[in-house]
Amino acid sequence: MNKIIVESYNPKWKKEFEKACKFYQKLLKNINVKIEHVGSTSVEGMWAKPILDIDIIVINNSDSKQVIERLISVGYNHVGNLGVEGREALKYTKDNKYINWMDHNLYVCIDGCENLRNHLLLRKHLRNNEKAIKSYSKIKRELAEKYSNDIDSYIDEKTNIITEFLKNEGMDIDELNRIETINKKSK
Repeated sequence: MNKIIVESYNPKWKKEFEKACKFYQKLLKNINVKIEHVGSTSVEGMWAKPILDIDIIVINNSDSKQVIERLISVGYNHVGNLGVEGREALKYTKDNKYINWMDHNLYVCIDGCENLRNHLLLRKHLRNNEKAIKSYSKIKRELAEKYSNDIDSYIDEKTNIITEFLKNEGMDIDELNRIETINKKSK
């Protein structure tokens, strides 16, 4: 397990996303997709692990399959939905000859799926709430220090603040419970 490192906001993250976005747009040019920078690196002023979170949004399962096939053709490995409906995860190796931007998590999401809604609402809440940025950044720094080699505990303990933000953005209790189930560490 790699050590968990949380850094202050870096404008490079936006530039790295833009570079990745251009690559995906060219690769997926004949498929109707939208590419979103989500997660903490997408929020100016937010402390984050220096790893981009990228959602490629598609209309339906057929488009999802096409996108995944093209991503596989440039060295990604499709690792499935990891227990999250409507979202497919892809990984790449560090020696990938096609990819020349920073570490990232890549997901193909069906438009309107709950996980995508989660990502977009959390980003919206943080971008529109400086107090939330400060409190979430503080918690992330503390948890990275406390659980420097335990990503499951790190994610588990930041879930409460995430679901609080999402509740403020209108997610219902069933949606919030599913997010907690996905994020909470198995005991």
